[in-house]
Amino acid sequence: MKLDSYWNDSVPPLALAAHDLPQQVDVAVVGGGFTGLSAALALARRGARVAVLEAGETVAPEASGRNGGHVNNGLAVDYAEVAAKVGIDRARSWYRAYDDAVDTVERIVRTEGIDCDFLRNGKLKLATKAYQMEALQRSVERLIADDVDTDVEIVGASRVHSEVQSERFVGGMLYKRSAQMHMGRFAQGLAQAAQRQGAQIHTGTSVQRMERVNGHAHRLHTARGMVQAQQVLLATGASRHGGYGSFGWLRRRIVPIGSFIVVTEPLGAERAKALLAHRRTYTTIANIHHYFRLTEDHRLVFGGRARFAISSPTSDAASGEVLREGLAATFPQLGRVRLDYCWGGLVDVTQDRLPHAGERDGLFYSMGYSGHGTQMSVHMGQRMADVMAGDASANPWKDRNWPAIPGHFGPPWFLPAVGLYFRLKDRLA
Repeated sequence: MKLDSYWNDSVPPLALAAHDLPQQVDVAVVGGGFTGLSAALALARRGARVAVLEAGETVAPEASGRNGGHVNNGLAVDYAEVAAKVGIDRARSWYRAYDDAVDTVERIVRTEGIDCDFLRNGKLKLATKAYQMEALQRSVERLIADDVDTDVEIVGASRVHSEVQSERFVGGMLYKRSAQMHMGRFAQGLAQAAQRQGAQIHTGTSVQRMERVNGHAHRLHTARGMVQAQQVLLATGASRHGGYGSFGWLRRRIVPIGSFIVVTEPLGAERAKALLAHRRTYTTIANIHHYFRLTEDHRLVFGGRARFAISSPTSDAASGEVLREGLAATFPQLGRVRLDYCWGGLVDVTQDRLPHAGERDGLFYSMGYSGHGTQMSVHMGQRMADVMAGDASANPWKDRNWPAIPGHFGPPWFLPAVGLYFRLKDRLA
């Protein structure tokens, strides 16, 4: 069992164009994940001199390349809950931003000719209990009544069993606009597209400190030297690179939570089709939930919050065994199927589990996707390029208050207690 991301391990190494670190650029993008690469593509297309500064040794080394491969629409939290807090109009606009985000991914894939197995077969949210089905029914009714999403429907137990070969589920909710793709191929295609437009991508270049010159201009001190930029976009998510110095304000507002994934050996086309006939993305409802899908080579990707811990080789291996148990409980017919891959990644969770993007002290930022970011990160890279060009209205998350998380000043010491709380909630429910 390789302790590595299937998405990154199943693509050949990306050959980036070699450049000396520039002394001056129009825009420095800190982070070479989907947000940063998407922004670099859009900014370079406008004619800006762009340098992407990535601490890792390749593009998308963190959440963008270490996720479950889902490109889903719909909010990470219940729409009705959000509407009760901020009003229907704003909640509707945020929900539709995710529809737009999936459209943005599809447009870039088509326009740039990225071979990444992009499929738009929808997402099925699965219930294991009757009370969960009641909640899903209320969600569908509310989404339709508020004219938020008419491409959702309740799926009964018999129909679920016809496409998901498991006895655990009593029904579900179908989101028809959701998609999936190979994250490693998409990341490489996005990087190559940005380079074609003239953007430079510098890996192995961690930003250690920033100092404001004036307005939006900053000096960025990196492991390879200094860069002066007229504008800076922070697209770092929950990365642990860079410490808490220049990034302290943001770090206090994001909790890095580990999410863990295993990938089986190839099951074969016939066995895979019997397991998940419509090849959608699937997720369960519980707080300690699972998510899964098939790959083009007929493997099962199965993930979840196996342990509330930070990803590391030891933690990943332990989490893999927890996920093996969850996989066996969901699909016992697979028996002791071989697990070829196991890895963990950091989810950049905010207190309200919604993204935050904007400008503070002359720095532009977009992050906090809270486990629902493969589509929104790509979308926000494009949108933040518009914002940095002067169109503040392009940001669907503008003008949002972002308070610090109480007691969070450094590494998330409270994660075990959070895990215990959510497990208790699931048991009581």
